[in-house]
Amino acid sequence: MPVPRRFDRRPPERDTTRLNERIRVPEVRLIGADGEQVGVIPTEQALERAQSADLDLVEVAPEAKPPVARLLDYSKYKYEQEQKAKAARKHQQQTNVREIKLRPKIATHDYETKKGHVVRFLRQRDKVKVTIMFRGREQAHPERGRALLQRLFEDIEDLAVIESEPLQEGRNMSMLVAPSQAAVNAARADGDAAEEEPGDAAEEEPGDAKAEGAGDADEQAPADEEAEA
Repeated sequence: MPVPRRFDRRPPERDTTRLNERIRVPEVRLIGADGEQVGVIPTEQALERAQSADLDLVEVAPEAKPPVARLLDYSKYKYEQEQKAKAARKHQQQTNVREIKLRPKIATHDYETKKGHVVRFLRQRDKVKVTIMFRGREQAHPERGRALLQRLFEDIEDLAVIESEPLQEGRNMSMLVAPSQAAVNAARADGDAAEEEPGDAAEEEPGDAKAEGAGDADEQAPADEEAEA
C-alpha cells in the first residue's frame, strides 16, 4: 500500500543515471544531439564533443556493449521526463474499496451521515462496499436490509452504479457500488480546478485520502457500530 508522503521517512531515490565524468568505460556508442548515429568512439572524445556543444554526455543504454551515450541537455531532459510521468499518474485511475456499515433500523440522522460518506468516497473515485449488519432476530427479515440498500442506491444513483448486487453472507448483507461516469467526470473537474489554484499544497500521494478517512465513524471497528442499535 502506498505510504502517505508526510509519513514516509525513506531517503529520496538517488538518480543513478551516469553522465559526463561519471561514465568510466573506455568507449561509448555515441548518438548526437540531433539523433544522428556517430558510432563507437573513445569516451574522452565524446566528452570533448559534449563540452564543445555545451551539452551533457548521458549514458542511455548502460547494458549495451559498448554502452550507448547521447549528447543532450540533461536538466531539460530530466524535467521533460518528470512532466511525462506526472501526466501519466494524473490519468491513471487508482481505485480503493471503502466500506460503510449500516444497521437495518438505522436512525434517519445516522443514515444521512453514512450516505454523505458514500457520496464523498464516490466523488473521490473510490468503490464503496455497503454492509448491512443483522443481529439477533433481525436475521429473520433480510428484506429490510435489501430495502435499505435499494433506498441508498436510489439516493446516490446519479453518482453510482451497482457492481455487485446485494448478497447475504452469514449475518451481513453487502452491496458494492462503483463511481458512475458522472462521478468520475466531477472528480476530474475538481482535480483540474485544484491544480489551477495558486499556492496549492504538495501533491498528495495515492493513499492520503484513505489515511484521512481512516478515523471516520463509518470505518471504525464493529464494536463502535453497536452504538447505532
